[in-house]
Amino acid sequence: MNVVPEPLPGGSKLARDYIGHYEAVDKLYGGDFRNEMSRRERAEWLDSTELQRASRIEVTSVLRGYNQQHNNYPEVMAALALLEQPGTLVITGGQQSGLFTGPLFVIYKAVTAILAAKEAAAQLGRPVVPLFWIAGEDHDWDEVNHTFVLSRTGEISKLKVDKPEGPRASVSAITVGPDGWQQVTELLDGMLQESEFKPQIMEFIRKSAETACCMSDAFAKLMGSLFGRFGLVLLDSADPALRALERPFFATLIERNDELEVAYKQAAENITAAGYELQAEVTPGNANLFYIHEGARLLLHKTDDGFSDRKGTVSFTRDELLSVLKEHPERFSNNVLTRPLMQNYVLPVLATVLGQGEIAYWAIPHVAFGVVGDRMPLIMPRMSFTIIEGTLHKHMNKYGLSFNDVYAGLEDRRKEWLAAQDELKLESRFNEVKESFTAIYEPLIEQLGTIQAGLLKLGQNNKEKIIDQISFLQTKAQDAMEKQNEAALRQWERIELSLMPAGKLQERVYNVMYYLNRYGLSWLDELMEMPADFSGTHRILYM
Repeated sequence: MNVVPEPLPGGSKLARDYIGHYEAVDKLYGGDFRNEMSRRERAEWLDSTELQRASRIEVTSVLRGYNQQHNNYPEVMAALALLEQPGTLVITGGQQSGLFTGPLFVIYKAVTAILAAKEAAAQLGRPVVPLFWIAGEDHDWDEVNHTFVLSRTGEISKLKVDKPEGPRASVSAITVGPDGWQQVTELLDGMLQESEFKPQIMEFIRKSAETACCMSDAFAKLMGSLFGRFGLVLLDSADPALRALERPFFATLIERNDELEVAYKQAAENITAAGYELQAEVTPGNANLFYIHEGARLLLHKTDDGFSDRKGTVSFTRDELLSVLKEHPERFSNNVLTRPLMQNYVLPVLATVLGQGEIAYWAIPHVAFGVVGDRMPLIMPRMSFTIIEGTLHKHMNKYGLSFNDVYAGLEDRRKEWLAAQDELKLESRFNEVKESFTAIYEPLIEQLGTIQAGLLKLGQNNKEKIIDQISFLQTKAQDAMEKQNEAALRQWERIELSLMPAGKLQERVYNVMYYLNRYGLSWLDELMEMPADFSGTHRILYM
């Protein structure tokens, strides 16, 4: 595998500046991730504020129970034993639980966290544990219930698990039955071509489904199959045992909700004043907390005397809400702006791994960290890749295509190439015929008009019909040209479908299972052996 940097435009201006011009945005974040001094200062801060967080003994106990169930590998248990000890830090990455792990960038986020933890441990001379935060409390089922695979026929194929009847619940609370898992697993089996690695891949997919009651469980088991041997600890944010430990911080989020709203608003004003667009909405009156009512996840808003959802299904005074929290912490859930704060309360987070969109919206809770007596963790841009297989690379060289050509769109380049194959110069010759015919025929039509006015209109209609017939023949000739070059055009199409499916980066569409089926689990070992690069630069993996 050969790795080549390929910087790409894209992402929000705020994220681009964070990655490439940190000095322009330093007041909106918690420190420069590239700076060793920033890492040491963050580590010292975490040491000095150990007692402000949840008990690491209790948190580790919860994580041990969860990982023994879904991610029971010696390396993971060793990482948890380290996490139990004072002074051990964490680098987190996270994502919603997706079908068969979701798109490739989820894999790259986990890889980044593991490599970043290894580098930080060596740099700081202390244990740093990688942890993947599964956002099982999120309720957007339509975002996680499907994935896309490059099928054996070279097409973009969608796999989907239908949602059972029920309320708009957290993903971890939605049960997926054996029939649903069996159906989607068989579909995947049919889409993947036969390979020496397929039996192993399908075995751990089936095992993940057999004992999973929900999408988050299956996701955790698959992530464990891939990354447990590298010591990646898994956490489900919807874990009821974890929620009980979060109770004190939920109380803080309720009690200081007005201050937090002011902080979010202030950060939003700072972002826009610096010339950047907001990447998440800061809504007045939004409590930025969810309440679970009869299985449904309801967003709370502030009222004159407390909190309520928009429809008034639930309503509480502040004291009533705190009382419910005391008895039922499992009924509470974070949103996108309070989750970063909660993550810091639960774990000694040295840094968190984020994609460009996440980097941009994480600037919004920047001020809020101070409200709860905390500081924003460092942010590591996740690694970003496009995989180019050997055959595709040969085809790209054959047609003189770079990755940037594919990224920009191949339609014009494809037309240019096809035109170059036209030795008869059909387009120019047909155009000449049309021009010559028009030049000869139009004077005759005008003369016919002097005989009878109706002949002028008839002549014009006749001319258009003849031109249409010439164009029809031209189209047929063009079709014949394309058919003559059909094999080559399929290669162009395969290049585009593989690298930029539906006009999007490969990592944002395709699932990892196609690539594991082609190259085996050793492909992950190769990723882990790459030199760490946290610059945010997109890279090409030439297989």
